[in-house]
Amino acid sequence: MVSVRRVVLDILKPHQPNALEFSRAIAEIGVDYRVRLTVLEVDEDTETIQVEVQGSAIDFEMIESTITSIGGSLHSIDEVEVQSEAD
Repeated sequence: MVSVRRVVLDILKPHQPNALEFSRAIAEIGVDYRVRLTVLEVDEDTETIQVEVQGSAIDFEMIESTITSIGGSLHSIDEVEVQSEAD
């Protein structure tokens, strides 16, 4: 079995929800998710952010769905860490 342990995402989002609310929404998806959000650029209507998610088994599809549901747009997956495990 292979588990995704870490992803770093480049996201464009509106100013609302703010960075704290956005991070909480992603963290609530998993039981052990750790989320680090960095605002890279701000313009009149949007923010470009980098989001790093760490956990024992990250559900990327749920993260992507949550990002979209709260108004964000995933631009790229910039880093990934996966780990194989014995069954």
